[in-house]
Amino acid sequence: MKALFWTIAIFALAVGLVVAARYNDGYVLVVLPPYRVEIALNLLLLLLAGAFVLFYSLVRLVTTAVQMPARVREYRLARRRETAQSTLLGALQAYFEGRYAKAEQSASQSIELGASDRLSLVLAARAAHELRAYERRDAYIERIAQDAAEDDALRIITQAELLVAERRAKEALEVLQELPRKHTAALKLELKAQQQMRQWEQVAVLVGELERRGVFDADQASKLRTHALAESVRRKALDVHALDEVWRKLPDAQKRETPLAVAAAQSYIAANRKAEAQQIIEQSLEHAWDSELVALYPDCLGTDTVRQIERAETWLEEHPGDAALLLSLGRLCARQGLWGKAESYLEASVSVEPTYTGHVELARLHEKLGNTDASRRHYRESLDLALAELKKRAQAAVRDSAESRTLPSKRTIDPMEIEQRR
Repeated sequence: MKALFWTIAIFALAVGLVVAARYNDGYVLVVLPPYRVEIALNLLLLLLAGAFVLFYSLVRLVTTAVQMPARVREYRLARRRETAQSTLLGALQAYFEGRYAKAEQSASQSIELGASDRLSLVLAARAAHELRAYERRDAYIERIAQDAAEDDALRIITQAELLVAERRAKEALEVLQELPRKHTAALKLELKAQQQMRQWEQVAVLVGELERRGVFDADQASKLRTHALAESVRRKALDVHALDEVWRKLPDAQKRETPLAVAAAQSYIAANRKAEAQQIIEQSLEHAWDSELVALYPDCLGTDTVRQIERAETWLEEHPGDAALLLSLGRLCARQGLWGKAESYLEASVSVEPTYTGHVELARLHEKLGNTDASRRHYRESLDLALAELKKRAQAAVRDSAESRTLPSKRTIDPMEIEQRR
């Protein structure tokens, strides 16, 4: 519609000019002694218009010729940028498809073509890491560091994440210290690094911070924090004063949690502080029953074994089918010299759940009673159970080793997997 309007307007103007020219009899007289030129006004107007068009065309031609090299350069740069962006997108697609060699190659090409250098370098570094080409990965990271500021978050997070995946936790923490203010992703990486270094006090602090930021819900945070505190308690087993201090600082509610109670009881037993271990076990079992914890009860043997037996028998009324409790009662009765009760409890335990420890205790009991055949039979059964467990673990180790060889890089453990593996 717009083109039609302009066409009609031009034709109307042309018609108007023709009509006006027919009624225009004027002329122009140019005197330049000794010459005298007389020319029609209409012709003069046409000549001026033609001269203007010719001059304008000449100027445009010269300008275009002068600007041609710059325009060619801009065109080539534009084409190069388009090719670089296309190559970078191809590298991203290849990376997420798991074709890491193709991703690294395409990312390197995009860098040469002048695409977003930092993004291409990060992608190339991640692809090289997946290929376990650590020297090339470090070279890409170094190039990012040369071109970016010291507190560049993209470079720092990438480098820290790859170091954590390689289980170089100390170096990852040093890299993360370069961030002036840690955001959530950085804190998650720091949590993984602290877990690898077994800095459990720091892990507990980081879990609390991540819980406040909404990364973990209350249940997840509680499990992770409990695990971290339990590991911290275990590390204090050789230092009784440090063990007492860390256990005293814990709230009573946390002390009754089973993982913490197990860790504390094991640590106090190792430190030959069996009275404290017995108290911890009894208080925790009153709060929540746990077979692993009750299995430690005979190791807290003190001066009043009879009281321990009576306490365990009250638990048996509430948990009559617990194999660990029956085994603990059998061990306590055997140490007190109650051979008949010890045998009945131990036999009941292995009937519920045959275990290496249960058969060994029965073998020792029959050995004391002079029942050689029964003792040999239980020793043999305990050996069979131990060999079956060793075979199972060996098969699992071989399977894990085979899986790790097929993976392009080492797998890192996510914080949420800690409790799932327990």
